[in-house]
Amino acid sequence: MSRYLGIDFGTVRIGLALSDPTATLCSPLPFLENKSIQQVISDLAALVKTHEVIGLVIGLPRNMDGTYGPSAQKVRDFITQIQSQIPLPIQTIDERLTTAQASKQLMGIGLSHKELRKKVDSSSACIILQQYLDQKLSFP
Repeated sequence: MSRYLGIDFGTVRIGLALSDPTATLCSPLPFLENKSIQQVISDLAALVKTHEVIGLVIGLPRNMDGTYGPSAQKVRDFITQIQSQIPLPIQTIDERLTTAQASKQLMGIGLSHKELRKKVDSSSACIILQQYLDQKLSFP
């Protein structure tokens, strides 16, 4: 059994998604408020323990031209802080357009803008994690 936790880091909210035990499909989890990095790491550690997570997949933002900007540095800093307290492998994956894709999907099912804000971060995390799982399955 191999569960992965997907993370879409944001300065206000951190979207989360969890794979199934076969690491084939994922589902969104409730987002975390990003008010205190120590609280976020504590909450992540609890999820890792509860769900027996074996690895983290974190979206790394890139500019449309493929370069990295200030947002990518914030994610790298977040990863550094996680690594010191959660000893799991961490993979990053290009997250360009995942928020737009998640927003489009959620609007397609009729969510209001208020409901959309509550779900878009975790839906983005699910897209990030599913991309990783699909790549993992394609390359043994």
